Amino acid sequence: MSVEIKSYIEQPIKANVLMKLYNNVGWWAERKEQDIDNMLKCEVSVGAWKEGILIGFARAVSEGNFRAYIEDVVIHKEFQKIGIGTKIVSRLVDELSHIDVINLFCEYELIPYYEKNNFRYSKSHFVMHRK
Repeated sequence: MSVEIKSYIEQPIKANVLMKLYNNVGWWAERKEQDIDNMLKCEVSVGAWKEGILIGFARAVSEGNFRAYIEDVVIHKEFQKIGIGTKIVSRLVDELSHIDVINLFCEYELIPYYEKNNFRYSKSHFVMHRK
């Protein structure tokens, strides 16, 4: 299977295409296309493409120097658990190589996956949300 991992600069992602991927995995039904379009213009992101179809995506929120936060690592249901997520995260980390600290938030059961990708669980930090 030939999958290409490309940065947003190499192959821009359209908001409606990303919305289809989110919908495939049951994410972010409340997000609006214009808001996703604005997000894509402001953040570092990568996509996984198979025969011109977006099958994976990840983005990072950053001020551009000191910190970056990886968000929305998402793989189409038909292509999960075959290594595409690892390739996307690796490419995103490469795109962020000039950043001092790269963090991510994940569900508890995904900690071993991200540890295999050189992220370390920290008991000294707590995620707090305000909505």
